[in-house]
Amino acid sequence: MNESNSSGGLTEYINHHLTHNSVQLVGEGALGRFNLDSWLIALVLGLVFVAWFAFFARRATPGVPSKGQAFVELVMEFVDGQVKDTFHGNRSSVTPLALTIFMWVVFMNTMDLIPLDLPSFVVQTTAGHEAAHHSYLRLVPTADLMTPAALSVTVFFILIGHSLAAKGGFGFGKELLTAPFHAHGPLSIVLAPVNLGMNIIEWLVKPISLAMRLFGNMYGGELVFMLIAGLLSSWITFVPGVIANAAWGVFHILIILLQAFIFMILTVVYIAGARESH
Repeated sequence: MNESNSSGGLTEYINHHLTHNSVQLVGEGALGRFNLDSWLIALVLGLVFVAWFAFFARRATPGVPSKGQAFVELVMEFVDGQVKDTFHGNRSSVTPLALTIFMWVVFMNTMDLIPLDLPSFVVQTTAGHEAAHHSYLRLVPTADLMTPAALSVTVFFILIGHSLAAKGGFGFGKELLTAPFHAHGPLSIVLAPVNLGMNIIEWLVKPISLAMRLFGNMYGGELVFMLIAGLLSSWITFVPGVIANAAWGVFHILIILLQAFIFMILTVVYIAGARESH
């Protein structure tokens, strides 16, 4: 039986699992709070991805590949194929970026499949119920808005870098002032503020949409797991609870992979657009 029945009901149970292990760095609001659990788990998963792929890259053989090498090659060929279909320039830097985004987001999303009460059970077994009640650990970094936001802001600056590399500083600035309403003469001066405003909105929408799409889907999936665990928490409903969690988990695998793919492919699409003129 999980802690929802012994800690004050479903609301307290959900609030407990939605609380981060964090430190307040600046002020008192959420913007000045640093979520240690999201940062640490994302860092560890990123290092696992790098170590895993580097291991098989160093041990790659031209003959019959091992199962691990075959899987890595399959993933890399899949990602490179998607990049090739979307981006028609030099892929030497775009494909590694797309691969990193896809695998890292998949790893972070997959943490949602770990049993919700496992961290509390471990703490309760080793340190007692009171310690478990005051210990917080959210396992899914992408269900924390700060993680998708950090990824999206990074992509945003990468897009600016690609646009500057393709068009130069003058060309990029000119495009901000002249597109999408291309005009000549005095009318171009009148429309310059309108063009600049529309381009700023277009550029800002990209990272916001990337972050909110990933966060919304993963946060919603996490809440469903919490509701199932909280509502079906007694011994009488143990078997239905397991079945419901398993059914949602199988469906959630599709969401995990799909959201990682969407984040990756939109990043490549945005890079392709950044290198092209209006």
